[in-house]
Amino acid sequence: MMQSLNDLLVESKIFADREVLSPHYMPKKLLFREKEINNIEKALAPSLKGERGRNLFIYGKTGTGKTSCTKYVIEEVKNIPNTKARISYVNCRIYNTRYRVLNKIVSDHLPTYAKRGYGAVDLYEKLTSWIEEDSKILVIALDEIDVVKDLDDLVYTLTRINSDIKAGGVTIMGVSNKISFKEILDPRSLSTLYETELVFPPYYATELYAIIKDRVQHGFKADIVSEDVLHLVAATAAKEGGDARLSLKILSRAGELAEERASKEVTIKDAEEAVKIAENEIVYDLIVTLPEHHKLVLYSIALLTQSGGSYKKLTDGVDTYLFSGEVYNRYKSITESLHKEAKSERWYRKYLSELEMQGLILAFESGKGIRGHTKLIKLMYPPQKTKDVLEKDIFGTDAVKEVKEEIKQ
Repeated sequence: MMQSLNDLLVESKIFADREVLSPHYMPKKLLFREKEINNIEKALAPSLKGERGRNLFIYGKTGTGKTSCTKYVIEEVKNIPNTKARISYVNCRIYNTRYRVLNKIVSDHLPTYAKRGYGAVDLYEKLTSWIEEDSKILVIALDEIDVVKDLDDLVYTLTRINSDIKAGGVTIMGVSNKISFKEILDPRSLSTLYETELVFPPYYATELYAIIKDRVQHGFKADIVSEDVLHLVAATAAKEGGDARLSLKILSRAGELAEERASKEVTIKDAEEAVKIAENEIVYDLIVTLPEHHKLVLYSIALLTQSGGSYKKLTDGVDTYLFSGEVYNRYKSITESLHKEAKSERWYRKYLSELEMQGLILAFESGKGIRGHTKLIKLMYPPQKTKDVLEKDIFGTDAVKEVKEEIKQ
């Protein structure tokens, strides 16, 4: 039933504060991340004392608290008096080139200069002069660093500052879902990093339960969400890789469904329906942010899971497992049909690792007895859904026709 504008403006009977359920909301205390916060603080301690610290790289799946903990520590640093550290937080999904990152940093600290439209070289020189004038330590937090298009140039430029200045320094904090992203860096960039690494583990179901219970107490009206609903949401998010963002998305959507029904509570049925909606959104969000060849490999896996190939698929009666070699052959065939150059098997193996880390596939060694030692691959989401998302959002109509013609041959 359609809601009128007046209905939408009436105070919610379900939600107390919708913002509390947002993934961008910063609670006063981040549960189950004391150790990780402390490790970030230790890494930044030299910078706060005016010394050049080691660069820090933070890894972990989506929804494990990487960004929240990074921002939490940044806010702590801002409140410390008389420190020579200056911080820039950069969302690399927005500022996704070297120039944009440099301009964002200069805008944070020298806003009038950044607005004048200078080039990258001018920004670099202004930044180095600003750091050197009173021995500042500039801490640059690069969230989703792996999506920067000219990452080599950015890393080389930022690390080079320390060689070009006589006083002060730069410390880089990189945050990424992809633990292997550094492998694509040029050796000259890689050799300048001298970094410390911190890996964020997924949340357990019990931890997710405590996190969402805390949010529910502030985000929903009293007695709206039952313990059964909380346990269902926590268990679902734990099964999907310990993703706290997913649990919050499910809760928020379940609340909306209850509100649409003019209900006075969020039911199990609301939560189950919200799980289906959230899972569809999660799959879409994961796939559309993948690099091109990761998408092509995933598309190959979806096609073979659905239709099979020249090798017999393995099945235990419930799940289907594909041979890695067959997936690679299909990937090569599809890239050629799209007039692209397929990457080597070495790169292909990296793509599989990245897809597995994102929770899109499961890959493991077969052991003896199955065509020698080979890797077996299992798609973690429905093949038709995965295939539809890729075809609709990535390939484009003409490209899909070419691919389908290639498959028929």
